[in-house]
Formats: sequence, C-alpha cells, structure tokens
Amino acid sequence: MSIVPAGRIGAALAAGLGADESAGPTMPRLVLAAHLRRLRARRGLSARAASRALGSDARLAALESGVTRCGIDDVLALCELYGVREHATRVALLELARQSHRPGWWQPYRRFIPDWFLPYVGAEQIAAVIRCYAVRYVPDLLQTAEYARAQLASAWGAGPAEEVDARVRLRLRRQDVLHRASPASVWTVLDETALHRPVGGRATMFRQIEHLLELCELPNVTLQILPLASAGHVALGGAMTLLRLPHDDLADVVYLEQLDNAIYPDRSCERDQHRHAMNVLATRAPSPARTPLILKEMISAL
Repeated sequence: MSIVPAGRIGAALAAGLGADESAGPTMPRLVLAAHLRRLRARRGLSARAASRALGSDARLAALESGVTRCGIDDVLALCELYGVREHATRVALLELARQSHRPGWWQPYRRFIPDWFLPYVGAEQIAAVIRCYAVRYVPDLLQTAEYARAQLASAWGAGPAEEVDARVRLRLRRQDVLHRASPASVWTVLDETALHRPVGGRATMFRQIEHLLELCELPNVTLQILPLASAGHVALGGAMTLLRLPHDDLADVVYLEQLDNAIYPDRSCERDQHRHAMNVLATRAPSPARTPLILKEMISAL
C-alpha cells in the first residue's frame, strides 16, 4: 500500500523540477526531503529507527534537511522501510534523487564557496521572498561591483587578482534573482551603520548609495533604513536572512552568518522567532517610501 498518493508526489515533482534548471539541485533536494520526512511520520517511525536503514543517524538527518544529495540506494532503502509500493510514487522519488545530483550554475565557483555557505546559495537562487536585516555591510544582493570588491578584500584579505575577480563575479551572478523573468521579492532592513562605514572609499560609497536609490525603483525590492537612533531593537544579535521557498511543503530557511561559519535554525519556534524579529524591525524603521529621501540626504553629505 502506498503511503503517499502518486498524484501528490507528481505535483511536488512538477513544482520542484519544473523550475529553471540553472537553480541547480536545491529544489529537488528540498522537495525530496519534505516527502521523506512525511513518509517517516506517516509510518510512525522515529529518526533513530529509520536511520538504521541507512546505517547512520547523520545521513538520515542530512537527507531529511535537504542539505545533501540523496543516493538512489538510499531512496530505495527508505521506500522499503516506509512501505512505498506504488511504482509511480517510487519513480517520482527516484527522479527527485537523480535531479538532486545535477550541478548548479555556481559549480565553476565552487572552490570559492565555503561548505557552510553552499546550502544558502542554493536556497537563495530558488527563493520567492528574501527578507534580510543587514548591520555591518550592504547585503550581497544589493552591492555594486566596486563595493563587493572592497568588502570581499576586507573579509578575505588580498589575494591573486583572478581569485578576487571570481569572487566578485559570483556575487554579481547571484544578483540575477532580482532581475530574472520571475524575480524574487527582496525586502531589506539596512542598519544605517552600514552606510556610514567607508567601504572602498568615498567614491565607492557614493556609487553604492546611488545604486540603492536605483534599486528602490524596482517593484520587487523593498528597502528600509534603520536609523542610528533606533537603539535597543530586537536584532542586536546581528544580521539575519529569511528565505521563503516556492513550495507549500518547504519551510522558510533562516540563515545567520558568523565570522567563518553559519547557523541554519530549523525548529519551527526558531523560525517564528526570527520572522517576528524581522517584522518588528520593519515596523521600527521608517517606511520604504522615505528611503529615497534618506539616501539622497546621505549622497548630499558625502
């Protein structure tokens, strides 16, 4: 007896794999992970019990979170364990596993992407909504090439010119999510502190703030500036990003970048907490309608 009707898996397959393949393996992995979690829950098995089929608790956890590709043998083993008998359902799950191995457009830049950042890159490229609170720097997706170069030099130090160029190209390529046929909606609350930090010097900052002003004209970009006077706000812990993924089965991704790693809180209560923090920040910052005026005042002051 099939645990999940073939029609539902088929719909997920269409939603996950019908997207632009340049987004890479992220959507297939996440859709497959959602179905694997549901199959286990309907079978009434604990993670510890299910992990025996794969020989590793860590392996099952990685597959159910979608952070790693899923092997065909893993899917077959879990299908047996969960009692998935219907051929069409098995085929759909196996196809998701196969698609989870396809390379993303970022593969040529892979050596410049830390392992802890890779899940974020994939999720960012398929996100329908990207909400961000930035403190120290202008967010990656809103940076000019000059600002990106200066900020990367600050983060990674001086290096071979070709390596710096590659990192800048990678960052600018990620910004395609703002301009594609169905662009992501990007809502950023930017701490005013970031705009007073002279990254790259006066000319670079002048062009960067001009660029933010231009981005405000895009219908899919919302930008708010949180003033220095707004002390004691809810996000004193630092920057955060929330990604809303384009599938009902997929939970929001919360991304908290650290100095040399990142945290991905995945409990429902943690996602709710960060969503609430973003909402509070948006209410405390001046409305998006005031942002162009604020930016123009900063340009005049440079």
